[in-house]
Amino acid sequence: MIYTITLNPSIDYIVQIDQLKLGELNRMKQDYKLPGGKGINVSRVLNQLNVPSLATGFLGGFTGGFIKDWLKNEGIKTGFVTVKDDTRINIKLKHGEETEINGLGPAISENEIKEFLEVMDKVTAGDIVILSGSVPPSLGNDFYDKIIQICKEKQANFMIDTTGQELLDALPNRPILIKPNHHELAELFGVKLDSVEDLIPYGKKCLELGAQHVIVSMAGDGALLFTGEDVYFADALKGELKNSVGAGDSMIAGFVGTFDKTNDPVKSFAAGVATGGATAFSTDLAEKDLINELLPQVKITKITGRH
Repeated sequence: MIYTITLNPSIDYIVQIDQLKLGELNRMKQDYKLPGGKGINVSRVLNQLNVPSLATGFLGGFTGGFIKDWLKNEGIKTGFVTVKDDTRINIKLKHGEETEINGLGPAISENEIKEFLEVMDKVTAGDIVILSGSVPPSLGNDFYDKIIQICKEKQANFMIDTTGQELLDALPNRPILIKPNHHELAELFGVKLDSVEDLIPYGKKCLELGAQHVIVSMAGDGALLFTGEDVYFADALKGELKNSVGAGDSMIAGFVGTFDKTNDPVKSFAAGVATGGATAFSTDLAEKDLINELLPQVKITKITGRH
């Protein structure tokens, strides 16, 4: 089983207006509400790839009910812990550029934490646990580490999508995949990275520190896969950018869902590039038909030896 963990989910309330006039009445041109949260995004894309997952984390109130119902309607299995406080709402205000206003998220009680850890106790050897997104302040800074230790005890694989010290701390525990973008990789090691050649030693360093596979995404400049002794480059797919939110989560879903079936990191990388592109070219997350259309267009080159 693949478990996706979203500790601080949200309703993403997307509002389009022609122009934002501060201090005045603004009328919406269009609005829509979507379930938000990185792990939830991964589960929704895995579902498009016909890969079952269990989406878990914390949900509460009428906002939590909206998310649970949405996932149920899409046929996604859920195991969320119900919390007393409402799940947050994040506002994405599109007015030529985009302004975001993110909610704080609920306070999680000790009993609610205990209930969640009981869900994690069902993880078994060979399962994959995907940790992604922000951690509510009430859970403390080491909550991901607690889940990683459970994965180690159960002999389950885990993938972590985070940044900075939290990511560095996770590496010795052998995550199956990490996916920093080129800016995050530079920040991780306190360096400036201007080219593919600059990135290569630092992608390899992530492997040396413990990651089993590393994808470095470079937006419109393609992506790199580091696996074993090899480095692969994927050209960016061509299409109209409609949605940058969730493209990284989709790439994770494509890689992990394919790797779980094939154990082939290069095939999994190609699937990740196709699913990330399919989300980038859609108003919501990637759908099966577009993923299948883009997959043959993915061009991967082995570049080991260039550096």
